[in-house]
Amino acid sequence: MKSDHFTRYHEELLEGSYDCVDRIVVNAYFEFAQSAGGFRSWWRTLMGSDETLDRAHMERMAGRFKRRLEAYAKKNKIPFLYCDAGERKHEKAEPYVPKDPDFTGMFLVLVGRAPAPVWEVERNSKNQITNLYRKKKWPYVNHYHIHLMDPDWGHITIRICGYPPFGAQVIANGHEWVECQARKRSLPIEMEGNCFTGGSDFQALNQIAKTLRAARAVGRLTKVCDRWLYSACLCFALDSEQQERSDFKYQYAFYQLEHSRNLLFKRGTTLDEVYEKLLDRTRRALDVKTLKTIFGRKYRPHNQTKRGSMCRLEKVIERPAYNLTVFQLHFGKLTLKIYDKGDRVLRVEIVAHNVKDLRCGALVEKMPRLLKTMQEYLHNFLNIVQAAHVSFLDEGTFDDLATPSQRGTKRLAGVDFNKVRIRRVVAAVVALGPKPLVLRSPIWREKCAKSLDRNSNPTTRGVRRTIWSRSAAKPWWNVSADPAVTAPRLMV
Repeated sequence: MKSDHFTRYHEELLEGSYDCVDRIVVNAYFEFAQSAGGFRSWWRTLMGSDETLDRAHMERMAGRFKRRLEAYAKKNKIPFLYCDAGERKHEKAEPYVPKDPDFTGMFLVLVGRAPAPVWEVERNSKNQITNLYRKKKWPYVNHYHIHLMDPDWGHITIRICGYPPFGAQVIANGHEWVECQARKRSLPIEMEGNCFTGGSDFQALNQIAKTLRAARAVGRLTKVCDRWLYSACLCFALDSEQQERSDFKYQYAFYQLEHSRNLLFKRGTTLDEVYEKLLDRTRRALDVKTLKTIFGRKYRPHNQTKRGSMCRLEKVIERPAYNLTVFQLHFGKLTLKIYDKGDRVLRVEIVAHNVKDLRCGALVEKMPRLLKTMQEYLHNFLNIVQAAHVSFLDEGTFDDLATPSQRGTKRLAGVDFNKVRIRRVVAAVVALGPKPLVLRSPIWREKCAKSLDRNSNPTTRGVRRTIWSRSAAKPWWNVSADPAVTAPRLMV
């Protein structure tokens, strides 16, 4: 696990830490049938002709899927329940999760309505197909949430649409995969919800979780998707002979990913003190909009969503429950959050609500690269949070700031905080500090211009003097560091 400044600073207060993939949502789709021509060709192969290609026959196929699934659930005494609009299905499923650790297979089916891209067919007076299209506004149809227990991945949920070409989503959790592997190796583990707590072998768990971020994890994920999609879902729509004859095969791409860093403190009171001070100092000391540059973007999200609302770019502090405070940063469809979990665990989490915003691709083969990018964002975020959280001024440092310093062969003037111009330049450096490279670009001029009068000329010398002052160039621990990175910590 690559250590960040925040974790290193609090290392003496920690009992252990680990990185782990959390929620995984994979889209399963039949690629050939995603285009109008491909869907029509597949229907011909399946049915023998396209004379039956219309909305009525597709609705019959969806109805047959439901009847078969419901009959199977009734025969095997599996609850088959309908959900109201807005009902949280994972919460409704919790009481039905089997207590037997050796249970494998389907244990619950939930039915809910949701939009789906259903094909529409238009014919002329001669019954010839003139148009095959999908409506821009998708119709609401039944989706089936099939809950299963897998020996390697634990609780798996598959959401599938009964209309052809039977698009599906596979929902898994990396923590449950790590738990299953740890139990197979007889490792000591203690869990509280979706989190490992004290009494667990954190070093061993971290090594297991690391394998889920490796390239070979792609095969594990694909294997579990194939195992249940064909045997427990698609079989109610197409039997094995129909699947083989029409060459129906799912392809997989990520839709959502979550990754977390979990810090276990030795004492709960220490966690509370650190977290409360972190919240108080972070929300006051940093320019939140500029803080979003930790996502490595030149521009902030500006495109509108499909529903017409603007992409989120904000800082939020929520208190959804008693004694729970969640600090969140939203950048389009990416979210970074910090919250306490249990008595002694501080979780720092990055959520990709749509992995396309990571700009690394979405196919399952891109899994290592996607997770690496998410780790980098998480690492940058913790570095910035730590910079705003801790005071870096040693005794006597403030008095020496005004004295001259040396950069190579060049002599630089000191930083005199008695001058208004210097104070405003320092404020701009702190605001732009989350992305140090910005300090060496014209962007900082614009930041200074907001506070300096028109007659002032914010030159490179001003920011150079601020960054490379003798005291500001000292790293806060004995490791070589770029002053452009460490200097803003002094100014906070």
